[in-house]
Amino acid sequence: MRNILMTVMMLVVVILLFNAIITQDNTGTQAQIQSQGNTANTRISNMLP
Repeated sequence: MRNILMTVMMLVVVILLFNAIITQDNTGTQAQIQSQGNTANTRISNMLP
């Protein structure tokens, strides 16, 4: 029973950390990757052949 409780608690912590680090609205990793991707797309589209 104790092992199950510890496992569930660790899963909750992992989920909370994921939400805090990856999916945070403006400063999360996902937002930073999307911003850098948009910048790269803009630079590529502005290149002249």
